Amino acid sequence: MLNRVWLAFFITALLAIAVQLFNGHIEVLSASVAALFASAKLAAEISLGLIGVLSLWMGLMQVGEKAGVVGAIAFVFEPLLRRLMPEVPKGHPAFGSITMNLTANIFGLDNAATPLGLKAMHDLQSLNPLKTVATNAQILFLVLNTSSVTLVPVTVFLYRAQQGAAAPADIFLPILLATSASTLAGLLVVALVQRISLLNSVVLGYGALMLSGLVASGFYLMTLSAEAIGTVSTAMGNGILLLLVFTFVIVAGIRKVAVYDEFIEGAKAGFAQSIQLIPYLLAMLLAIGLLRASGALDYLLHLIASGVRILGFDTRFVDAMPTALMKPFSGSGARAMMLETMDHHGVDSFAGRLAAIFQGSTETTFYVLAVYFGSVGIRHGRHALACGLTADFAGISAAIAVCYWFYG
Repeated sequence: MLNRVWLAFFITALLAIAVQLFNGHIEVLSASVAALFASAKLAAEISLGLIGVLSLWMGLMQVGEKAGVVGAIAFVFEPLLRRLMPEVPKGHPAFGSITMNLTANIFGLDNAATPLGLKAMHDLQSLNPLKTVATNAQILFLVLNTSSVTLVPVTVFLYRAQQGAAAPADIFLPILLATSASTLAGLLVVALVQRISLLNSVVLGYGALMLSGLVASGFYLMTLSAEAIGTVSTAMGNGILLLLVFTFVIVAGIRKVAVYDEFIEGAKAGFAQSIQLIPYLLAMLLAIGLLRASGALDYLLHLIASGVRILGFDTRFVDAMPTALMKPFSGSGARAMMLETMDHHGVDSFAGRLAAIFQGSTETTFYVLAVYFGSVGIRHGRHALACGLTADFAGISAAIAVCYWFYG
């Protein structure tokens, strides 16, 4: 799948460059060459930037596992995860790292979520009989990450505040609804492909509890101002991180674990994984960079706009579509598109709000796929990309629907 997708990106970029040259835009050549070298530099910067944080969390996770804390955390959600990932044996360390990663994503703890996700992928890889082919559990875990629910998208609120929004946090509920739809769609499509039964008391029970928690948290946060939401979420996130760190180390010390030695061993593994990521990131960023520089994404946007007009539908959502189209490929690119839309149409316009909802409702699917699978050497993702993009499409569709519902 990845081989065909990568080749398709290059062919698409080549065709877009040819069209640009036919129209007299010779500057596309220099832009495309610049994108090649910029992608190489960015891949190295991201991988090197992960060295410290990945080594930190891999070291701490090693201490937490030896102390038994990770196992205790896993015990809470293991009944649910065992039904979603039946090939993972009872009591396996992957349950703990998966639970911690998804929790970090919910609270928007990006500096911890990615390292914990890589640790979870590494744990799942230990069960993989074909090391270059993704297992069902790895695919489900990746799709949950590409569509993961973020309870408080603080960064989106901050960008709206910087652009002068009257109520920066008024898009909180639309984002929560859209990202929940994305996660649910991702789970359903993976369950369908992998023939996982979701109609049992355990899955439905956990689902009801998590939905109740999200709804309760949502109603509480809606009573706060944007500044208060930022303060509460930041304090909660930092508190969770510090609680985990001190719990890991102190409990390990009480149980006579050689905390320093175990941390060093885990950190070494984190360092090795960071370096291993470079070629996988480079390959994906290279293709995405060419798509952007060639103007292929702009042509796709114009095609969508033309189709909507021909059908006679409301075209207001098209103005925000650059953010939606860019988000699966590049988080920074989508952020730039969102800010450009806010600046051009107004931060509180329909397009400005919808762009912010797009930004907060889905993840960068191709980046997550390259990082997570690349960290363990997987080259054949099977149905992971298709399921991830299905979740993205559901999130985009839900974002458009809720934006019309709230602001239409």
